[in-house]
This record gives sequence, C-alpha cells and structure tokens, in this order.
Amino acid sequence: MLRWSPHPSCVGLARAELRKVLADWGLAELEDSALLVLSELVTNAARHARVCHDWEIETRYVPTPGTVRIEVHDASPRRPEPRPADPDAIDGRGLILVAALADDWGVTERDDGAPGKVVWAELSLPAATGTSRGAY
Repeated sequence: MLRWSPHPSCVGLARAELRKVLADWGLAELEDSALLVLSELVTNAARHARVCHDWEIETRYVPTPGTVRIEVHDASPRRPEPRPADPDAIDGRGLILVAALADDWGVTERDDGAPGKVVWAELSLPAATGTSRGAY
C-alpha cells in the first residue's frame, strides 16, 4: 500500500508508481486505461474526501486471476456517485470514465479498521497474460 498527500501532485506520483508496477508485472498493455482510472479515483479522493488536515490517500494495486484491481483508500465515509455532467462543465465526468474503462468498479468499507472507504476498479487482463505477482 502506498500513501499520498491529498495535494494535486499526488495524482502524477501515483500514476508513475502504477506505470512501474504494470511494467514489472508485464502488463504494460493495460497502462493507458489503468492510469486514467487511477487518475480519476485519486483526483476524486483528493477533491472530495477531505476529512482533516493530516489524512492521506492510499493506493493498492492487486493482480487477481484475470484482472488487475486498482484501489484508492481514503478516510471519508462519503461515497462517490456518478452524476450527469453539464455539457459545458470542465469536470464531473470522472466516474463515467471509470465505468467506461473498467470491467467493474465499486465502493466498499475498509477492512483495516481505519475510517473511510475503498473505491476500486478492475480491468481485465489480455487473454494470453497472467501474473502471479503479489499486491503492491
């Protein structure tokens, strides 16, 4: 599990780390979709899940049979909800993009006893690819 400040620069740092992980796992072909999904989830956490001045966002990347799971943990109990975006708005489409790119996504309670939630998305692995690597 990696920890990030809720500063906008954390999005690029988290993307760089996921890029390295996917390359290590031999899954660079998932990079474009995975990085966009991660960007949207981390940006949402940084913008909307603020609960106190010293909280952090956590990311976890997990290869599962047939998928890669991207998780973003934050301390807010507020659950993200897709909303229709105004055609002229410059934001508000993040979860729509996540739903379009990921095979599945959702929100669960944290299982580590910490307050807040986990927003996750799963992307399917290419048919001929598999990995036995552990979570990062």
